[in-house]
Amino acid sequence: MPTAIIADDERLMRDQIRLRLSQAWPELEILGEAKNGDEAIELVDQLQPDFTFLDIRMPGKTGLQAAQEIGGKSHIVFITAYDEYAIQAFEQGAVDYILKPAEAERLRLTVVRLKARLSSAPTDMSSMLTQLAKQMGIATKPVYLQWIQASIGQQLRLIPVQEILFFRSDEKYTSVQTASYEALIRKPVRDLAEELDPDLFWQIHRATLVNVNAIDGITRDMRGRHQVLIKGHTEKLEVSRSFIHLFKQM
Repeated sequence: MPTAIIADDERLMRDQIRLRLSQAWPELEILGEAKNGDEAIELVDQLQPDFTFLDIRMPGKTGLQAAQEIGGKSHIVFITAYDEYAIQAFEQGAVDYILKPAEAERLRLTVVRLKARLSSAPTDMSSMLTQLAKQMGIATKPVYLQWIQASIGQQLRLIPVQEILFFRSDEKYTSVQTASYEALIRKPVRDLAEELDPDLFWQIHRATLVNVNAIDGITRDMRGRHQVLIKGHTEKLEVSRSFIHLFKQM
């Protein structure tokens, strides 16, 4: 049985598409609905639908940004109020598009096209999405954390990520080290690694992220383990074997 999810920030639009799809393709199972791009990405990862209906413009992460992260996991069908952009998207690789409001006759044509794609792998739309985003004035690059809210004793402080030398987690907390002080947060390194710019912060250990601009060099201890030297700081950070390739260029 073919499956799909619907992502649109307008509840009425989601309801309308669900209704029209049930009429045009009763066999299609709608596994879930999302209000924004982040929720759509999560649903695709969890439910692995054959098709993802994505509104191009949504608050937070847009449909274009979500489509880039979804990649080849699901066939994309764009939902849009802008006919010229929708046509470009379809011609350059998207399975199809739905114009708002969703007309029954147009959706039946979409269903015909979707059925024809069921046996094929999703199209790589990376270049098309970048071009389409430029034309629509929508950023496709992910938005990374710019500030970290951390505790210093009983005080909460907003720390610009550029000032952070490294993050290091233990079983309960993550230490946030700047040049002048240490703060604590509860978010683990594995989550921070997904929310910070990977060009600014390298993960060098399952429990450690380091600011690239804070790296003074790399050395080895008596046991041959690689360690990162931090500018203006006496601490040395261990590098796991799986991350040593990051330093081949140094």
